[in-house]
Amino acid sequence: MNTATSAETTALASAVAALFATVPAVTFPDGSVEPSFQVATYLTSKGEDGTPTISASAAPWVEINYHDAVAAAAGAGLTLITERQYLALAIDIASVAANWTGGAVGEGDLKQGLRNGDFDEAQAGDVIPESTDEDRWFTLSNGERICDAAGNAYSWVFDNVQGDAQGLIAGEFQADSLSITTAPFPSLERGMGWRPRGGAAWSGFALVRGGYWFDGDVAGVFRLRCTRPRDSDDFVGFRCTKPV
Repeated sequence: MNTATSAETTALASAVAALFATVPAVTFPDGSVEPSFQVATYLTSKGEDGTPTISASAAPWVEINYHDAVAAAAGAGLTLITERQYLALAIDIASVAANWTGGAVGEGDLKQGLRNGDFDEAQAGDVIPESTDEDRWFTLSNGERICDAAGNAYSWVFDNVQGDAQGLIAGEFQADSLSITTAPFPSLERGMGWRPRGGAAWSGFALVRGGYWFDGDVAGVFRLRCTRPRDSDDFVGFRCTKPV
């Protein structure tokens, strides 16, 4: 029987760890806390066997509807990223100077990722855009990094802020909803991307976040829109999470 050496075991563990980044616990403006969790470094790809995989060299799995994305993540022993988790990720990213074009927190714009229309489909994580303005990598407060937190392709999001048991939007956005009050600057300013105002009536729809390759200034880590949960668009994929 072949037995892995200590070096091989360590290398394998490092390779697996590189596929997930740990998001530290975050306190929201309302005082509630989102516990630390691990998020996939890349948007989910589709393996040759039709199951989810996380890979730098494979394009994101798009043209998958919300319900199938939830099921695919669960089938892999993972979970579709939730609204509170995505907000926690965005807050953490916004707290890091390296993610701001001005070199300090709040200076310039928050990076917005691959969004300027130089591509016509979602790209694999190892594709490097020509423009540094479309840098796809975002640094977390613990030094770990995540690809495409904004831009390239949207991610379906399980709404656990104003959603129902299925994670679909269950009512209009309240004026104090974390979904629209967490970003540090107004919609469409300072790299925030676009988000709705209180009163938006999106019941029955599913949330998507981040933006895609042709979104321009509306893309961003705080970017929020909705789409029909049964739709399968070529600009919407999904990102998985797991407990720490």
